[in-house]
Amino acid sequence: MKIESENAALAYAAINREPTKGIPISWMNIMEHEIIDKLAKAPEGSYKKHPHETYLQMQKNIGVCMIDQYIPDNPLSMEADGYHGAARGSTTGADKIYADGMPIESPEDVAGHLETHTVPALMEAIRNFDESAAVKAVVEHETGVQREIGPDILKCGYAHMSFPPFLYYLYGYEHYFSAYALYPEIIDRVFALQGDLSYLKNKAAVKAFVQADLPLYHRLDHDMADGKGVLVDVKTLERAWVPAFIKAISPAAEAGFTLLWHCDGNLMKLIPYLLEAGVNGFQGFQYEFGMDYPYICALKAKDGKSMVIQAGVSVTRELPMGTPGDVRRQVNELVEHGPKTGLFLGISSSCVPGTPYENICAAIEGMQHYKTHGRG
Repeated sequence: MKIESENAALAYAAINREPTKGIPISWMNIMEHEIIDKLAKAPEGSYKKHPHETYLQMQKNIGVCMIDQYIPDNPLSMEADGYHGAARGSTTGADKIYADGMPIESPEDVAGHLETHTVPALMEAIRNFDESAAVKAVVEHETGVQREIGPDILKCGYAHMSFPPFLYYLYGYEHYFSAYALYPEIIDRVFALQGDLSYLKNKAAVKAFVQADLPLYHRLDHDMADGKGVLVDVKTLERAWVPAFIKAISPAAEAGFTLLWHCDGNLMKLIPYLLEAGVNGFQGFQYEFGMDYPYICALKAKDGKSMVIQAGVSVTRELPMGTPGDVRRQVNELVEHGPKTGLFLGISSSCVPGTPYENICAAIEGMQHYKTHGRG
């Protein structure tokens, strides 16, 4: 593909695991409006008045080289005192949970809804899948965002490739995972159908990326672990989820994509399955829960290549609760233990209001140092 700036070229080289002098910076989603304004060097109140322009200027001032998940409106859901989003949902304390108007009050309700609604909907979506329309939508979205952010930052893939998810976001944690244990047949049938539909979507996404000459990169994002580990016994995933996942991402894996997995919680036990399927990179990391960063960075992909890593300063520990010195030490450690090629620096997830400004600045200063000087 044609790269029009040194900044974007640095990101593209890292994706392709080429040696680089500097270490590129990945996108940073700062949520506190006042800090966005400061980092954008804009008057106070600018973000709320002009969110896209101010958010993008912040990324440019930080020195960001690559953006996959571009969410300039996301901080609008936050104020200085926290989340000001929509009504409570199935995983955020709703009093009642409904799916397609059906009350979900037990694992039996989950199994019933899967049988009567989810399975037929998936089968219909598979029958009616329009590959040409899917290809067109991906091309229009990715090229449109690239035009919006400009040539100095490389836009990479996010949210166009799918795979079988846990449906806790629809039914709530308690009822869904109870159904997962009690009714494995319907759970596995849904995983298989989700894999079939995802295969079609991902095949179309690969065609779109090749057709539009976009970077062969995509981040896969679904929370499957908490601080204690994977949300289910990983052995149970071997029945249907693993085969469905392998099928789902096979078009991208076979096309040579760099596929990063977003890490929330401790998913160490899931990593071998991800690598076998073709995942060859990771982003996020909650180190305090046992994610072994040096070990992950030293892994080899199925094709023998090194990992691509978006290493992040912790938004759950160092940034909100540490000192600027703690933040600088972590940036240094991320570089020291990171892969020699394919390394990006950033923050581990969204940075919430209340995070000390001086800590955010310390992180940015450290990243900018390594971007300019590299490991030397």
